[in-house]
Amino acid sequence: MDASSLAPIDATLNAVAGVLLLGGFFFIRRRNVAGHRACMIAAFAVSVIFLGCYLTYHYRVGDVRFAGQGWIRPVYFTMLITHVILAVAIVPLAIVTLNRALSARFDAHRRIARWTWPLWMYVSVTGVLVYLFVYKIYGPPLMPTASAAGSAVVAVK
Repeated sequence: MDASSLAPIDATLNAVAGVLLLGGFFFIRRRNVAGHRACMIAAFAVSVIFLGCYLTYHYRVGDVRFAGQGWIRPVYFTMLITHVILAVAIVPLAIVTLNRALSARFDAHRRIARWTWPLWMYVSVTGVLVYLFVYKIYGPPLMPTASAAGSAVVAVK
């Protein structure tokens, strides 16, 4: 498996995390604590796996350029900037929220979860949208590869 195959895996992991977050919300609204707990722990685990894949991908591939032109560029970059900022913020929020639940500090868990859940959901959904915009809707980005002679050429992957 080469690093470029990690991008669709990352998008899939983001989508799975989003579905698990929705499941967790559904279960807690119906007072099914066991279902809520299972979904939220699974969402956290999937997000940890995502983070490992994401860091590996960007370490090996580097930055990926957005090929869209015109009005979509400010829309995309607004989404990307908010996604990145909230993705950084969600790491400690998710850890604290999960820790409070696992420590049976449910009042404190509820207070922070009211912020954590919608932000985490936003990060999961926009993560999938970023992938779709960069790789599917506005074409695969141009990525440098090495030619047989050793010089850099631009190829579409």
